[in-house]
Amino acid sequence: MSGIVRRLCTAVIATSAIAAFTVGCGSDIEPKAIAESSSSVADSTTTSAAPTTSKITGQEGSDDGGDVDIDVSIGDCVKLGGTTTAAEIDNADCGSKESNYKVVAKVPTSDQCASDVDSYYYETLAGDEQGAVCLDVDWVVGGCMDLGSGMDEPARIECSDASGTNVVEVVEILQNSTSIDECGSGADSGFEHPERKFTVCVATL
Repeated sequence: MSGIVRRLCTAVIATSAIAAFTVGCGSDIEPKAIAESSSSVADSTTTSAAPTTSKITGQEGSDDGGDVDIDVSIGDCVKLGGTTTAAEIDNADCGSKESNYKVVAKVPTSDQCASDVDSYYYETLAGDEQGAVCLDVDWVVGGCMDLGSGMDEPARIECSDASGTNVVEVVEILQNSTSIDECGSGADSGFEHPERKFTVCVATL
């Protein structure tokens, strides 16, 4: 697979006679395939399995302001869902079944998120963005995510659960990496983050 799928989801909620409040999200969640024989790069750092989110240096962004209703800090995790016309976001424990994204930065407008974030959530008032949170999938090495049909938000799933439609298991996360070609032989696809220089290597189940 190749290319990027970006989607937006928005909802308008009346807050007064003269203003409307909009929430929205966007996500890139289509992996690129790699040859099974690709080998791991020796100087890359592989994150070990942990009961919570795997720590990735490129996800330690900054809080540059902006105003959103949800109270989150950099490194917190959330459950992002809803539909394309009614985005929903809630706090969640990192690595939990409910968590599907990690907050990697907070910015005044969504276009200020790093170009390679997996998703973002923003809120507007009278058509103007008031704030946005930049999001990456809450990957856990050794854990699985169901990426759905491409219009669904990722959902944590047991690797043995046969009900998933597009399930991937995280094999390793490479720091200082910009290409899925650097993933080891256990991975068959992955997610490149060239701006922040890390690669999530996955195996399709």
